[in-house]
Amino acid sequence: MNIAVTVRLAFDALARNRARSLLTMLGVIIGVAAVIVTVAIGAGARESIQASINSLGSNMLVVLPGSVTTQGARTGAGGASSLTPDDGMAIAKLEGVAAVSPIVAVRAQVVSGGNNWQTSVAGVAPTYTYIRSWPLESGAFFTQSDVVSAAKVCVLGQTVIANLFPSGNSPLGATVMIRGVPFTVVGTLAGLGQSGLGQDQDDTILVPYTSAMQRLTGQTTNVNMLMVSASSPETIAPAQDEITALLEQRHRIVPPVQDDFSIRNLRDIAEAASSSGAVMEVLLASVAAVSLIVGGIGIMNIMLVSVTERTREIGLRRAVGARASVILEQFLTESIVLSTAGGLIGVAIGLVGTELVATLAKWPMLIPPEWILVAVIFSAMVGVFFGYYPARKASQLRPIEALRFE
Repeated sequence: MNIAVTVRLAFDALARNRARSLLTMLGVIIGVAAVIVTVAIGAGARESIQASINSLGSNMLVVLPGSVTTQGARTGAGGASSLTPDDGMAIAKLEGVAAVSPIVAVRAQVVSGGNNWQTSVAGVAPTYTYIRSWPLESGAFFTQSDVVSAAKVCVLGQTVIANLFPSGNSPLGATVMIRGVPFTVVGTLAGLGQSGLGQDQDDTILVPYTSAMQRLTGQTTNVNMLMVSASSPETIAPAQDEITALLEQRHRIVPPVQDDFSIRNLRDIAEAASSSGAVMEVLLASVAAVSLIVGGIGIMNIMLVSVTERTREIGLRRAVGARASVILEQFLTESIVLSTAGGLIGVAIGLVGTELVATLAKWPMLIPPEWILVAVIFSAMVGVFFGYYPARKASQLRPIEALRFE
């Protein structure tokens, strides 16, 4: 028999027991649907983490002050006052560096009209929006001349705008009091939402870093950190090495003396997060695949029952000349049809389930197309693996004994 006839006979045999065939496929359907949904959850989480890290900046490196030891007690990273704006200017001249921004962080109660709000105020350079890939919603960002003159200008995040200007009026040109110092709003930032750690990125005010140093902190020499954007992803690692060598030279650090700064590479963090997400994705899919194995055992059980019920049919076919290979092929095809049909139905249910989870749970979902193909192929392989033994048993029945079977 050719393949088309074999498949048609398989469908006819399964159609004679529709309810039993459907119940047999149920295990495969549940298994494939579970694989699709769990993989979508894992892939969605991985993409969400990656997007959150990417939102932090473009090819970004963060240079932090090192630790300082006082009476034998070490403060940990960030405790030393070792970074200056001049360090940032020197780093900006390196070949693999696209932009640098000093950061001066302040937590302050801000007031505008009859409204007030406690928020984070960041003193930054005009290059900050480029480094963070953070566009403006309206107005303009402050310029280098504003930095040189320590101008009292600021740019507001969307959360600050919502709390200081609840009426919905444009904040452009308004005055915001920060630690008693009046700053004029020259621009507003586009909304970024929460970071991967749940921090509201829009709850911030940006001012020139010189204004923050001179007017808000009184610290005129050191900054909290330096944000650096490498010119391309390929130059991140070389740029990190160049920055390390430059700062060691500027700070007169000679081994074995420990560096008074540290450099964080966000690309390493992104790769680690993506790796963790991939592990979770495979783990969830593996757990769901157990359902497919259970479904395969169900297929084996039903096919063994089918062989027993159709023993006389098998004996008759063998008696009229059907070869053992034809019987094997027939029952194996029935098993594959059962599992593959269950796999296709499971994919459809999995796609619907993914949409429901994404809608109801507000969870980011992503279905890699290759996983759909893998799920269907795996379901077919389940049919082959668990259907071979019943099919072989059917093909080895002796015609005379099969015809006598009651």
